[in-house]
Amino acid sequence: MSKPIELLWAFIGLFLTILGTMVEASVANPLGSLTQDTTQTVSLGVTYQIGAVLLVGCLGGKNAGALSQIAYVTLGLTPWFPVFAQGGGLGYLSEPSFGYLLGFIPGAWACGWLAFQKPCRVEFLGISCLAGLATVHLVGLLYAALLQPSFSQWWASANLYSWQPLPGQFAIACAVTVLSYLFRLLLFY
Repeated sequence: MSKPIELLWAFIGLFLTILGTMVEASVANPLGSLTQDTTQTVSLGVTYQIGAVLLVGCLGGKNAGALSQIAYVTLGLTPWFPVFAQGGGLGYLSEPSFGYLLGFIPGAWACGWLAFQKPCRVEFLGISCLAGLATVHLVGLLYAALLQPSFSQWWASANLYSWQPLPGQFAIACAVTVLSYLFRLLLFY
């Protein structure tokens, strides 16, 4: 992929990650609409932020994915661009959740690298999304272990930031797999 295209994907990834931070992920509940005239939605308990990280990796590749997330983390650590879920600034460095934000960088890189190792097929894109998601959680868990003085505090952080959001993030990774497959077919790569 050419450098201008990678840079374009990096900007798209940065924009989507910022936007994804603000939008709660939900799915339609078809059974709930049987008794009502309106369609009900069910929250997945997460935002679309991880979806943006994985999508830019699958569509833009490893360099665009990592660059977009480096820009996102850098913007969030400045006091002028509070793009993280609870604002931003250097104070985030002392939060156990910051490790997951740091994990976006290698997660997007791993997803992007794997997504372009084989020809475009749904199962390969699915594996790349799962690898990216696993990388984000691994970095997050390691960062929390460095900050937490006791195992019980680390376990509480792991439960809050890894185990509870994982089912919703897995659903988003599945959706990103299908979306990236369709987009790559449309874009002929």
